[in-house]
Amino acid sequence: MTAADLFDLTDKVAVLTGGAGGIGVVYAEALVEAGASVVVADVNLDAATATAQRLAAKGHAVVGVSVDVRSAESAAGMAQAAVDAFGGIDILVNNAAIMVDLPPYGLGNIPVDEWDRVIDVNLRGPLLCTQAVLPAMDARGGGRIVNGLSAGAFMPGGIYGVSKFALHGLTVNLASELGGRGINVNAIAPGLVANESGYVALPKDSPFRDAIEASIPGKPSGPPEDLVGALLLLCSKAGDWITGQTILIDGGWITRL
Repeated sequence: MTAADLFDLTDKVAVLTGGAGGIGVVYAEALVEAGASVVVADVNLDAATATAQRLAAKGHAVVGVSVDVRSAESAAGMAQAAVDAFGGIDILVNNAAIMVDLPPYGLGNIPVDEWDRVIDVNLRGPLLCTQAVLPAMDARGGGRIVNGLSAGAFMPGGIYGVSKFALHGLTVNLASELGGRGINVNAIAPGLVANESGYVALPKDSPFRDAIEASIPGKPSGPPEDLVGALLLLCSKAGDWITGQTILIDGGWITRL
């Protein structure tokens, strides 16, 4: 097997939530370029359809669908759309998340409905989407699940950090439960991503961003394209022996001994 074969996703079907913007668009492009058929799922159907049409115009197999990851019924509809369009599911990328529209409260006074809003998308969503794709993955003899984490999971970070640390726990537990079914479950935890969403969360000219970047021993930030290598590793033959892991891509910002 050649190095290229290790990362080849030909004949694989990937479902990507939050696929219509930011990191999701970059992930969709990477997956189709590696040979996968891709379902771009997003709460914004128009944006999902536009992304799918743009990639399909380049000759790739892509469809756009609507999904509300907070709803088991919507997640099931997304999975069925993938099966109807491409015959099955091999890969799920849980990329949808609330990152920039976060509640302006500390944990000591956050309203319960605001807590629930973030947890419902950032934690409940990946669980429901995982549950929705399991029958199709079982029918294929296994699969890959990649959760979108954050370096912010491993430091005090309010409700966002709590939700992402909980997703780390979900990743580890799903990997343990699903490994015997041939399903690998991992996560990617980016550091300071240089894109529109990243700059909304932490502005480019923020002294706080400057201070963080100064403390990072390696590359202090990077575009979403810098995450593609880890994504393809975890989705492909090259990642057969990797499960239950969260890969930090952050220039050494977070170190875990």
